[in-house]
Amino acid sequence: MPHPSVPNPPVPHPSAAHPAVPGRRALLKVLAAAPAAATLGGLATAAPAHARPAGTGALAAPGIVKALPPEHFTVRGTNAEARFDGFGDTGLLTPADRFFVRNHTSTPVLDAADWRLTLWGDGLHGRGPVHLTYGQLRDLPSVTRTVLIECAGNGRSLYASQQGEPVTGTAWTLGAVGAARWRGARLSDVLRRAGIARDAVDLLPRGLDDPYVSGGVDFGRVRRPLPVAKALDDVILAYEMNGEPLPYDHGHPVRLVVPSWVGIASIKWLGDIEVSTRPLASPWSTDWYRLFGTAHPEGGSAPIGRQTIKSGYQLPFGADLEAGRVHRLTGRAWSAFAPVRRVEVSTDGGAHWRPARLHDTPRRNGWVRWSVPWRPHRTGPVTLLSRITDAAGNTQPDRAVHNTQGYLFDAVVRHPVTVV
Repeated sequence: MPHPSVPNPPVPHPSAAHPAVPGRRALLKVLAAAPAAATLGGLATAAPAHARPAGTGALAAPGIVKALPPEHFTVRGTNAEARFDGFGDTGLLTPADRFFVRNHTSTPVLDAADWRLTLWGDGLHGRGPVHLTYGQLRDLPSVTRTVLIECAGNGRSLYASQQGEPVTGTAWTLGAVGAARWRGARLSDVLRRAGIARDAVDLLPRGLDDPYVSGGVDFGRVRRPLPVAKALDDVILAYEMNGEPLPYDHGHPVRLVVPSWVGIASIKWLGDIEVSTRPLASPWSTDWYRLFGTAHPEGGSAPIGRQTIKSGYQLPFGADLEAGRVHRLTGRAWSAFAPVRRVEVSTDGGAHWRPARLHDTPRRNGWVRWSVPWRPHRTGPVTLLSRITDAAGNTQPDRAVHNTQGYLFDAVVRHPVTVV
């Protein structure tokens, strides 16, 4: 498989520019006099957020700002999983108020007027820190991209419930995923104006949320290496989501959007980026977001880059469906490797398959909605299946390759219903 930092061709499975464009001089005019380590400690500009009362019947999650109505979300610790069976009325884009939330700690409420991005490290020509304000970022040429973001652990609970294999981590079903229209500046433009050196190999973007503490160990703020090759390709510094400023829970004022890669790469509440001529690491690339287990190398795989392939029904597990009438079954399918080519469904546990109708033009970094009519005749339990084949020829397997932390579940989902 090609290296995941080069995503342009299909790979096998395992708006308008702003007229005022500041040059490098504008980005360098606020060069810090102190060393990078002295400037980074004070980047946070507001106190941590507290969960806002969301009204009668709303769910509560520590540190999530937006409302979490139970018909749209399942709270999982500090996270909120979107109800995949409720996506049927959301259209191709996932509204911000329906988008899943993955927090290691709590959502910081930051003021865009006080925000700045610090770029530093030996991978810059000038070696000293370069600062970029929110206004300067918005003055750069902008791009708008529809990109799906998916947690690396999406589908994790299915390792246990479907394959009988134990895993650790948040027990996501299929709702740790969403697609939005993101607007922002190209990370490549920012890096070039900041003076990225030719021998730079890795970036280390870091968020402004609170340090993550687990088991008495302070792991620091969320940060994860990103190869320069990927950063210069299609990554954006996003400040808008679906035509509006980023909501607090989704990275306000600025976040990374890293197309086709696992969600942890799209760092929210971006505060600084180290640019290095040497490979970088963090607990999010050494302890987590690698594949461990008997099917993987001793000591674990390389850090996960690209996401994988999935499809599912927009229908509650265990739903009751009436016999003798036509039901319009709907779902979504996506692949991080290539656009969707086709979706097939089975209403008899995999004995027979037939094509579903696609309702969207397949595109890279997005999903398609699909549907199929079904008239069940016999009452009793039925297992519904769906599987995607993408333009690179990847098809969902019957079983996912197990890893102890439950990442990258890609198997055909066995969806139980009862015909009554």
